[in-house]
Amino acid sequence: MPWTVTPGSMWTRAVSTVARTAGVSTWLTYTEGIREHIEAAQQRQQPNAPQPASARNPDATLRTELDLARQEIRTLREERQQLRQALQHQLGQQLDALSTTALTGRVDELTRHNQQLADQLRQATDENTALNARAASLEQDLEAARTSLRRMIRNENTTR
Repeated sequence: MPWTVTPGSMWTRAVSTVARTAGVSTWLTYTEGIREHIEAAQQRQQPNAPQPASARNPDATLRTELDLARQEIRTLREERQQLRQALQHQLGQQLDALSTTALTGRVDELTRHNQQLADQLRQATDENTALNARAASLEQDLEAARTSLRRMIRNENTTR
């Protein structure tokens, strides 16, 4: 049992040591019922020994507890910072994965749209070439019709 006294060991443990060993906050050791059990265990271990300096000096005990609390706060802050960094890294990876998937889909969509536009351009170019050829042919026909009409008018005028 960790609370028994062995030869050469300390006869008592500070309240903060009890709390740290139990893995609880020091305020819990001051609650009614628990503090009495701790003091009774100390008395059973060494009934005739004088009180240690920490028991006679509550300021020293409070300072020790304050130092332990500060150390625990420092540790918790470091752990919080590590967890925050890990979370940011994980979220960044998730955003990258989403962005990559979305961007890949968008690139595919734009590629398809670009191909459709290229097909439409080819079709419009072919239609334009055909229409230009037709217009040239019609212009030639029109010029021929005008020339023929002029001859007919001259022939009519000269025969009269």
